[in-house]
Amino acid sequence: MKTLTQATLAVNWIDLLLVWGLRLFGALLIVLLGLWLARRMSKTVGRLLGRTSVDPILRSFFANLAYAAILILVIVTALDAVGVPPTSLLAVVGAAGLAIGLAMRDSLSNIAAGVMLIVLRPFRAGDVVKLAGTDGVVEQVRLFQTVIRTFDNHEVILPNAQIAAVPIINFTAREQRRIDIPVGIGYDDDVREARRVLLAIAAGHGKVLTEPAADVVVTGLGDNSVNLALRAWVRTPDFAPTRSDLLEAVHRGLGEAGITIPYPQRDVHLHLPDAIGQAIGRVSQQAE
Repeated sequence: MKTLTQATLAVNWIDLLLVWGLRLFGALLIVLLGLWLARRMSKTVGRLLGRTSVDPILRSFFANLAYAAILILVIVTALDAVGVPPTSLLAVVGAAGLAIGLAMRDSLSNIAAGVMLIVLRPFRAGDVVKLAGTDGVVEQVRLFQTVIRTFDNHEVILPNAQIAAVPIINFTAREQRRIDIPVGIGYDDDVREARRVLLAIAAGHGKVLTEPAADVVVTGLGDNSVNLALRAWVRTPDFAPTRSDLLEAVHRGLGEAGITIPYPQRDVHLHLPDAIGQAIGRVSQQAE
């Protein structure tokens, strides 16, 4: 009788191992196939969107989204194959998600801001922008952060929530940009002649657009100068080199035209008491 009981227990253990072994094997097979399918689907989505005019940032986002969605489906299917009910799993995931959400409020706000930046697209990869006080070229927008390369080749990583909370300046969003060059001339110089020289400089540069036309305006009357501003329109990619050329040409052109660019200066009048003034006068006379 004892031998029969032991044999029955052994058979039950073997059956149990077989059942759970098959379940675990099936779950492992589902996970492996799911990972392969998720990678293939992510690459397929990226390749299909790459044939369209969709922004590279948006292509990367949708490819990662497809990978994550399939991965979640695979995990749920694998756990169901093991014997974990999906409803219980969803309840556990919901409770865990609530706890994680409370503990990761800042990270979730970065994710939400990242989704907004990717979907609304206030800037694209390669745009020259000013984000949270940082100037540079957008290289990548991730779910948590945005990567910017500054003009001196530094890599700056900004949290997406910080970007979404401040004004975003996109310098390359429009096809044309206006160059403003402030110029100060002396009060004894002719404003009309200075305007003629500045407009001639703008007209002589090949990358300055004729429409809208360049203009020179008086912006103020300073302590030491009459303040002018040369305003010229260029194509956005030509902004930086054209501005440098115009600055050099303005300095040279005004000098050749005999128009002065005054230095900041201040006249100091010293009033001394009569006794001190008389003593200084006597010393001067004695020195002579």
